[in-house]
Amino acid sequence: MFGDWGHGICLLLGALVLLAQERRLKSEKLGSFMEMLFGGRYVLLLMSLFSIYCGLIYNEFFSVPFHIFGGSAYRCRDKTCSDAHSAGLVKYRDPYPFGVDPSWRGSRTELPFLNSLKMKMSILLGVAQMNLGIILSYFDARFFGSSLDIRYQFVPQVIFLNSLFGYLSLLIVIKWCTGSQADLYHILLLLLALVAVPWMLFPKPFILRKQHSERFQGRAYGILGTSEMDLEVEPDSARQHHEEFNFSEIFVHQMIHSIEFVLGAVSNTASYLRLWALSLAHSELSTVFYEKVLLLAWGYDNLVIRLIGLAVFAFATAFILLMMETLSAFLHALRLHWVEFQNKFYHGDGYKFKPFSFAAINDDED
Repeated sequence: MFGDWGHGICLLLGALVLLAQERRLKSEKLGSFMEMLFGGRYVLLLMSLFSIYCGLIYNEFFSVPFHIFGGSAYRCRDKTCSDAHSAGLVKYRDPYPFGVDPSWRGSRTELPFLNSLKMKMSILLGVAQMNLGIILSYFDARFFGSSLDIRYQFVPQVIFLNSLFGYLSLLIVIKWCTGSQADLYHILLLLLALVAVPWMLFPKPFILRKQHSERFQGRAYGILGTSEMDLEVEPDSARQHHEEFNFSEIFVHQMIHSIEFVLGAVSNTASYLRLWALSLAHSELSTVFYEKVLLLAWGYDNLVIRLIGLAVFAFATAFILLMMETLSAFLHALRLHWVEFQNKFYHGDGYKFKPFSFAAINDDED
C-alpha cells in the first residue's frame, strides 16, 4: 500500500531518529502526537523497511523509475521511434531482473499493467495470510487436544480455500513464470470445495452428541439406596448433564461458523484488494504532485516560482503522502490482521490478552 522507496527512506530516517533519541524521549513529557509517534517507533521502522522493498518492486522513487538493476528489456524498433515511452518498443532481451521495468513508465499500457500486477499481488498475499491463519488454528486445536477441530474444521477449511483461491493463486504464478493460459477452475477442485462445506457443517455436532450420550450412558438409573450417604455419593444425575448439552445450540453455532467461513473466504479475499487500491492511490497521488507541481514549476525560468513549487511539493509529500498515507496504510493493515487473518483462529473466549513484555518476565522471576 505504501510502495515507494523514496518515501520509505524518509520514514526510515524518522524512525531511526526516534530510536536514537529513545532514552531521552522516555524521560520527557511528550505531546499527544509525539507520544503516538514514539510509541509506534518500531512499527514505523518495519513499515519503512517493507515500503522500501515494495518500492523497489514497483520501481518508484517519489514516483520516478530508475534503472537500478540494469537496463530495460525494451528498446525502439527502428530509428523512427522518437517516443520510446509510448510506441514502437520491442522486447530484445531477458526481463528486468527485479521489479517493474522502467520502460513501463509513461507508456499507454502503464496503468492496465500496474493494475494487473498489484491486483494479483494482493490476491497472493491475501491467500497466503489466510492459509497461515488456518494453520494457526491447527496448532490451537492441538494445544487444546481437540481432534474434532482438526478433522472437521482444519482439513475441510484448507481444502475449501485452496480448491478455489489457492488454485487461482497457483495459476497467477504459473502465468507469470511461463506465460501459459490455463483453465480458471478444474471440475475436480470445484467438487472438493462443494464436499468441504457439508464436511464442516454436519459431522462435528452429531459426533459431540454421540460422545456426550456415551459418556453418561448407564448413569440415568442408579442402585436404590435409603441412606443419606448414598445420596451424597451419587454424582450429578445424567438427566442434568443431558439437559446441559443443547444439540440445537451446538448445531446452530457450527452452521454459523461454517457459513461465515464459506462466505468469508470470498469476501476476505476481495477485502485484500484494498492493498491494490491504496497502492494505486498512493502511486497516482505521488505522480500528480511530481508532474503537476514540481515539474510544472521547474518549467518556468523563474527562481521564485521554482522555490514555491518545491515548497508545495515538499509540503504535500510530508503531510499527505508521508503522514496521512502512512496512517491510512497502517489502519488498513490493522483491519486485515484483525478481521481477515485472526478470524481464522482467534476466538476471544474470555482470556485477557497479555502482550509480550520482557519487564513482565523479569517481575515474575523476581
